[in-house]
Amino acid sequence: MKTIISILSSVVFAALIGCGGEHVNAAVNTPTIQCGMCQKTIEMGLKKVLGVTHSAVDLETKTTTVVYDMKKTDLTQIEKAISELGYQANETLADPLAYEALSGCCKVGGM
Repeated sequence: MKTIISILSSVVFAALIGCGGEHVNAAVNTPTIQCGMCQKTIEMGLKKVLGVTHSAVDLETKTTTVVYDMKKTDLTQIEKAISELGYQANETLADPLAYEALSGCCKVGGM
């Protein structure tokens, strides 16, 4: 059993090294998200950010989990990208023009 765990650990470690960057998991507080459309907008928008490899929006906790390559981007750039989509990200407020362009269901208070 220890041999299997050792082999699996080696494979995972080699895969991470082979990817060329150090990946970081970050939780971003996105308190202004309201619905599935918000979820889709943020997840699709973050796919366009260089270095972001995965994102998942949790509507219940209003948190966005992001996995990114710290050599290509950082948390500040990710927060800015979410803001430019019209949503608050941690302490970075939503861009007012982007917020106004959101559908009614995506605005705080709904339609």
